[in-house]
Amino acid sequence: MSKPILVIKFGTASITHKNGEIDDSIIAEIARQVALLHANYHIVIVSSGAVGAGRGLLKDYKGTISERKAAAAIGNPLLLAKYSKYFQQYQISIAQSLCERQHFANRNQFLQLKETYQELWRNDIIPIANENDVVSNLELKFSDNDELATLIATGFGAETLLLCTSVGGLLDAQKQIIPLIPKVDASVLGLANDDKSSLGLGGMVSKLTYTRLATRMGTKVIIFGMKIQDGIIQAINNQNGTVFLAQEVALNSRQKWLASGSLISGKIQIDSGAVNALLNRKSLLAVGIKKVLSVFEKGEVFEILDEKKNVVAIARARESSEIISQNLKTQNFEVANADEIVVI
Repeated sequence: MSKPILVIKFGTASITHKNGEIDDSIIAEIARQVALLHANYHIVIVSSGAVGAGRGLLKDYKGTISERKAAAAIGNPLLLAKYSKYFQQYQISIAQSLCERQHFANRNQFLQLKETYQELWRNDIIPIANENDVVSNLELKFSDNDELATLIATGFGAETLLLCTSVGGLLDAQKQIIPLIPKVDASVLGLANDDKSSLGLGGMVSKLTYTRLATRMGTKVIIFGMKIQDGIIQAINNQNGTVFLAQEVALNSRQKWLASGSLISGKIQIDSGAVNALLNRKSLLAVGIKKVLSVFEKGEVFEILDEKKNVVAIARARESSEIISQNLKTQNFEVANADEIVVI
């Protein structure tokens, strides 16, 4: 595509009042600022808020799974109607994109989703994505919309991912926003608390977890807030919130999908020699495996752990874990090809 891709995620607490009702003034500001960026970017908005918007219409809402699904069914059209109302003021049309985790886990479905977004962009339409809570499998859900936004950003090769938060950025020990973080490491993750709103699922821990993934896949991430004037515009200009720099990567689009969108089915542990081979972009051979830690099938994706059980890579299996276990001493038995291994 001719324009860079920009993904902007808004959590429930960012766009609703404390009682869960949608804050029209915030939606109006989102539309105004995104309209200014629309000519220069292919934009995806990932928006929470459907459950919060719909739960007030349910009697004695207690937050059970069935109630959350019902609230989402009620709230989704309410949420989209608000976005549509305010974007129409700028002659911009929107489209609803209700996603499920399997749309990213299955490569063919993911490519179909990508083609659909590209068709929308060709027609100057902005997709607004959210999890399809009404039908999502309980065993196969996004952990929250931070994950959904990250999978879209990394899978589509977005230049920038904006994550809106009520606190406006990552705070240091003195509760001041840190303006720039070159790399997300253990010390950065240690700054996060696990606070999250009563309406949403995510928190700063979630945002940093997916920020680390996105930056490792070559996407710049900015955690920002809407409490300052022109918050989105200022964030794009690196003047609002915390900027996390993208890391240099040499991965093709399929490898980025493998590292982010695929579902992990198993784990194996390898020795130091095999770790060095992977770092030198070699294939994984059975003789380098110390232990098969869990069961997986041929073609499924598994994590590769070093001797200290740190995850060093993910890969697509050329054989099942059962066959691999039977061939641990077989010379030149390829467990995963170098082209289907992503070192992380």
